[in-house]
Amino acid sequence: MDVSLTVWTLTVVGLCLLIAVDFFVGGRKPHQVTIKEAAAWTTVWVLLAAVFALALLLFGGGRPAGEFTAGYITEKSLSVDNLFVFVLIMAKFAVPSSYQQRVLMVGVLIALVLRAVFIAGGAAIIAHFSWVFYLFGAFLIWTAWKLLREAGAGDSGQGEQEFRENRFLALVRRRFPSTDDYHGTRLFVVRDGQRLLTPMLVVMVAIGTTDVLFALDSIPAIFGLTEDPYIVFTANAFALMGLRQLYFLIGGLLERLVHLSYGLSAILGFIGVKLVLHALHESGAAVPEISTPVSLAVICGVLLVTTASSLRASRKQAEREAVTGGRRDAD
Repeated sequence: MDVSLTVWTLTVVGLCLLIAVDFFVGGRKPHQVTIKEAAAWTTVWVLLAAVFALALLLFGGGRPAGEFTAGYITEKSLSVDNLFVFVLIMAKFAVPSSYQQRVLMVGVLIALVLRAVFIAGGAAIIAHFSWVFYLFGAFLIWTAWKLLREAGAGDSGQGEQEFRENRFLALVRRRFPSTDDYHGTRLFVVRDGQRLLTPMLVVMVAIGTTDVLFALDSIPAIFGLTEDPYIVFTANAFALMGLRQLYFLIGGLLERLVHLSYGLSAILGFIGVKLVLHALHESGAAVPEISTPVSLAVICGVLLVTTASSLRASRKQAEREAVTGGRRDAD
């Protein structure tokens, strides 16, 4: 898809305006986000993504629209996995519920900027070195296997539910002194003539940099669905910008998505195979390529099966716990 500089500029400006509206309407005043508010904003962001896909269909054709849809769904599903870590970060830093939306908003903006840099670098590498698809494919297959093993360890009770600081965040906390308590939404305070960080800034950095670590597999995954930097960027942008509301909407449901890691593993493995096949095809090998409609069908199918099986398993677990609890009360 040939995208001019004007279209790129208008897209970035439009996304900035949407972010500004989101901030001034829903996030300027710190408050505890209700399920109703989170559901309304989540619906708005999903509808905006659908409108953008429709615009691509009308002005670019079916292929860009299909690639954006597949990329958006993939990035959205992978971002749900991020929410598990976000919950741990919020707990570790004891973020008050009224400040959590501000933390997520700024953290997601940091992540979006850093992902844009990653995407630009990935697009430049792909344009000059087509063999990089072998590396991307192998990395995604390895990540899928690693995620599958971690999911199995979690089912066996061996998984760790603890947030570990990445090196950048540890460096920030070590080099720059900070306070132990929050001061509203302020990022810095001056105490005894010394400028100190507040936990608000530290947790924002934690959210943003942690998301970038997740991007190490999500960005190669979307490049497996499309090589168009414009679609890669917009799919990431729309998926990330609705992440804050999604956190509050399904925060209580995350524990019930017990099979999510298996589903994400299947998706990453599938896209990894797709990338390897594409690389072989580019090298002249007579191998089939997986089309965008097939990719979209597989991704949606895996997510539906994963969600249904997770809710079913959670319901059975709740029933077993209720029976066990009843027996204990009887004793």
